[in-house]
Amino acid sequence: MNNAPTNSKHPKGLPYLFLTEMWERFGYYLMLGIFVLYMIESKDKGGMGFDPKEAYSLYGTYIALTYLTPFLGGFLADRKLGYINAVFIGGTLMGLGYIGFAMDGIEAFYISMALVIIGNGFFKPSISTLLGNLYTNDIYRDKKDAGFNIFYMGINIGAFICNIIAAFMRNKFGWDYAFITAGVGMFAGLIIFGIGLNHYRAANVLKPASPNDISIGRLFSVVFLPSIIAGVIGWMYPFDFSLVDFSRPETLSYLFNNPANLIGSNSDDAFIFACIPVIFFFVSLYWKAAATDKRPVAALLSIFAVSIMFWAVFKQNGTILTDWAKNYTNREVTGTTGDAARYLSLADTIVYKQDSVIRYDHQFAQMKDENGQVMKTFDYPVYFRNIPGEQLPAEGSVIATANTELFQSINPFWVVALTPLVVAFFSFLRRRGKEPSTPAKIAWGMLISALSCLVMVGAVYASDHGAVKVSALWLIACYGVITVGELFLSPMGLSLVSKLSPVRITALMMGGFFLSTSIGNKLSGMLAKTWYNYENKMHFFLVNFGLLLISAALGFILLRWMNNIMKEKGIK
Repeated sequence: MNNAPTNSKHPKGLPYLFLTEMWERFGYYLMLGIFVLYMIESKDKGGMGFDPKEAYSLYGTYIALTYLTPFLGGFLADRKLGYINAVFIGGTLMGLGYIGFAMDGIEAFYISMALVIIGNGFFKPSISTLLGNLYTNDIYRDKKDAGFNIFYMGINIGAFICNIIAAFMRNKFGWDYAFITAGVGMFAGLIIFGIGLNHYRAANVLKPASPNDISIGRLFSVVFLPSIIAGVIGWMYPFDFSLVDFSRPETLSYLFNNPANLIGSNSDDAFIFACIPVIFFFVSLYWKAAATDKRPVAALLSIFAVSIMFWAVFKQNGTILTDWAKNYTNREVTGTTGDAARYLSLADTIVYKQDSVIRYDHQFAQMKDENGQVMKTFDYPVYFRNIPGEQLPAEGSVIATANTELFQSINPFWVVALTPLVVAFFSFLRRRGKEPSTPAKIAWGMLISALSCLVMVGAVYASDHGAVKVSALWLIACYGVITVGELFLSPMGLSLVSKLSPVRITALMMGGFFLSTSIGNKLSGMLAKTWYNYENKMHFFLVNFGLLLISAALGFILLRWMNNIMKEKGIK
């Protein structure tokens, strides 16, 4: 690695890690953008034919596990593999997993999921640790937050482009080719990573062994074996979390008087139970840390805990916000825009059919007789179920609707657009000695993210509670607000781990940050399953708002304590 001072404000390895992560995220988010849509698509159209609730739960489990395995991957990278080897191993497994989704059969589907889950465990903490290590030189130390912001922008360039490519490949060639494209993106990232090796070889240093280190064998015996046992126990309870509606007082009263009913929902509870030994292990790091490391480790554990609710809400972009885009957002494109969308294969074409004799209810897609009795379900595409009668097209009309996955590009678009502004804003404050500390940025990010839920409350109101479709501007605004919160929180979390973590366990603590992401991801799927229980969808988004508000309050309460720890470590 050539980490010597240059005319550049950042280490030379940053662009290569930026591009590697960009292509890796291209593949990952391309797959995620179509994952739920693929699962709920009927088998005759090439999908899996899953029930939406089942798809949401599996989505939550999947993204949760992809961020749980960095705990083990980071540990192995710290102790045995080294970060460069871990990146190559993880990237290869992920690329093979994406391509595997193109194969037929439920077995291939789950094997591919496993490959991506394991691969991400090696890749994610290792590349973030390499980046942090590039900034250990005093010349670059105060640029670390900005470096992680730039790195994070690279992630989102890939995430922005991928959904446009996914829509094209899905419409033009089918689901299989879209998944293969994700694999190609991953391998492109590995090629770029290999080209830039000379710039970060010196950052790939295995830490010297310590007598207090936990062995790999002991890690499996005290963490993973108990996790498996706890997961089996969690699987055995019968309660389904998706039955919960927090907007109903009687539900809250019942759960308060019967707290045992919060557990037992098969995969949901199996995952949560399995996390308990892992969480206990991370808490034990505090007790085992040297005296000088105890407070920094405690600060990191606090940030991990506070961040969980952010991810529980943020990761609903692949479930609830995708559902809102698909069923409640006006996606029709007309005129030259529609022609261009069809030409570029970025729009689905739908033929409108209706029964001109029997009256119908557009909100529920049901045919009713003169007395209001349901006769049968509409046979026309579900897209038309909440369009007022006077706005419906003529019988047999062919309309173009923008692919739902395209809306997944709104968030990364905002990240790319807003990152330079956020970096410039913090640089402006830094020059005046008023830049917030990294923990303060995280707390403010949580509060700003909460406001995005209120935007969706407005969207529900504008839609007359789902009776009519609303403008895509609501989703654009929601993503814009939560993206600002994301830029304050997510890259700052990675930067904080790099700053405060004891050198010996840096990648392991990166795995801890991703563990909090993992738990939040799973909670996002569990919350998404309750979506269909809310008659008033406003209540769903208000629950999300409350969860983020509580987390933000905790962040501000802990702020002075965490800032003092930063000062003790001589960190800005």
